[in-house]
Amino acid sequence: MKKFILSLLFVGTMLSPAAAQSTITHDGSARLLNSYRAYIGSDDLYNSKGERLTQPWQIIRQDRANYHAYRRRDRGDQGDNFFSDPANRQRLEAMLASGAITDAAANDIVRGNVWIRVEIYGRGSIGEWVDVHVED
Repeated sequence: MKKFILSLLFVGTMLSPAAAQSTITHDGSARLLNSYRAYIGSDDLYNSKGERLTQPWQIIRQDRANYHAYRRRDRGDQGDNFFSDPANRQRLEAMLASGAITDAAANDIVRGNVWIRVEIYGRGSIGEWVDVHVED
């Protein structure tokens, strides 16, 4: 019985989205395309019309637009090659939906004044998902 339960736990773990992404990453069909560290400051919390953003993907997208298009950078923001393309910034919502972010990290980003690390995964130059982590 104990072996059966352990087997079920192992299979359940292998079928989880995180495990699937890990498997894809390690088998060579998808890989880490780029990663960067950025500070989510007050400029990142508002869009170009001055409206307060309420979703983490909107704020991360605005941070990248501020960095690449508007040259409004927080001290210590790192660049990336991927989100310099406006079409890639536009895909951020879908990429985050396919990736990983904890509820706590999402809440921290919406509040602002936090450091994040974004890892961009995909095939070739096509991004498939992003993993977002809040850092100290």
